[in-house]
Amino acid sequence: MPLAVTAPPGDDLIAIGADLAPGTLLAAYRNGLFPMPVDPTRRKSKIAWYSPDPRGVLPLDGMRVSRSLRRSAKRYQVTMNHDFPGVIRGCADRSRPGCWITDEIIDAYERMFELGWAHSVEVWAGNDLVGGLYGVRIDGLFAGESMFHQATDASKVALLHLVEGLNDTDASLLDVQWSTPHLASLGVVEISRTEYLHQLVAATNQT
Repeated sequence: MPLAVTAPPGDDLIAIGADLAPGTLLAAYRNGLFPMPVDPTRRKSKIAWYSPDPRGVLPLDGMRVSRSLRRSAKRYQVTMNHDFPGVIRGCADRSRPGCWITDEIIDAYERMFELGWAHSVEVWAGNDLVGGLYGVRIDGLFAGESMFHQATDASKVALLHLVEGLNDTDASLLDVQWSTPHLASLGVVEISRTEYLHQLVAATNQT
């Protein structure tokens, strides 16, 4: 798998192949790439590596927080790294449209969690896990992978908690891969691949 992004502007797919070993994943994220299975319906699928152009990012001073979201945040309890397996499996629920998270992806990111690179935010209603998100932190970068909710605003509350935590720990770049209308309503913006890679270098070389 090439680690340098050399695809023409507008081409999101960069390469196919390689493995999901921790070293491979860390090298990929440091070069602006992230993995998804070519065919998530198959138990074993080749891995595709993406570097979207444009790229969706959430400026850490730019999340739009409505009054209703503030009220929702008071209804739930939020933890971090308390139940990574529960979160990634919630994100991998096959009843969700467009689900791409395979058992191979789950195994790889649980290993990354064990090594301290992957992190989760959990949202609870009492003892019930009702939402959350997970991703990879490298220095000032948080690369968001997926989020889910089973109760109103639960994934938004997870994102709000993440942004607050990243601001408290001097992060500088929150990557969400692709923007969607839902994410744009929360403040996600699109930037060119060139600009993303420029910001990525700064974020992953923090001292």
